[in-house]
Amino acid sequence: MTITAPAAHATAVVAPPILELIDVRASYGPIEVLHGVDLIVRAGQVVALLGPNGGGKSTTVKVAAGLLPATSGEVRYAGRPVEGIAAQDAASLGVCTIPEGRGIFPNLSVRENLWLATGTGTSRARVEEAAYRRFPILADRRNQLAGSMSGGEQQMLALSRALTTDPAVLLLDELSMGLAPMIVSQMYDTVAQLVEEGISVLVAEQFARTVLPIADVAAVMLHGRIAAVGSPAEIDADLSTTYLGG
Repeated sequence: MTITAPAAHATAVVAPPILELIDVRASYGPIEVLHGVDLIVRAGQVVALLGPNGGGKSTTVKVAAGLLPATSGEVRYAGRPVEGIAAQDAASLGVCTIPEGRGIFPNLSVRENLWLATGTGTSRARVEEAAYRRFPILADRRNQLAGSMSGGEQQMLALSRALTTDPAVLLLDELSMGLAPMIVSQMYDTVAQLVEEGISVLVAEQFARTVLPIADVAAVMLHGRIAAVGSPAEIDADLSTTYLGG
């Protein structure tokens, strides 16, 4: 089974969302942090999940990726309920996540980090070739310890590893964290290119205006709930005064 959404028929049947959360609640121990989240990512979209730290963005990404089970509600991939799915199974269905902090192995070289992605059946040579084609700087760093690279280079490595799974949906958690503005712009240019290649994206981002230029839909998350959903222009107009208190 793959996550690829079924094609619409001649009768104009609308394909189900590629990723959907329906009234999802989630907890850490006895503390509930998501209080009925509804969120939709359609094929070919960039959905920006915005809000301050502690609002529930990262938890939402974890639930969508199978890293944290929902305590109630439903997660669907291409219209199919996937209750209790594990992260490795989600990845095999085309849902791949880059967590906050990038998730690379700092004491391994760039090449060794990439080789860990060959569990998908792709050869080492093909994994490296694809990574170096997209991010030539990684070729120059191939024998360097990943932890000694800049934050932007580490994010490139994390993204390259994720793309070896040929994902249908890419879940990004705080892509801009710790990066210089110029690097952030480059990374989001890459995300926009991935969407043109057919990948859908859900990106949780505290710094809204770094992602809004490439987003199709924006959702603001406060206190474990979706407070507003709209076009990037609509959300941008109200971000400071209405949603983020500034």
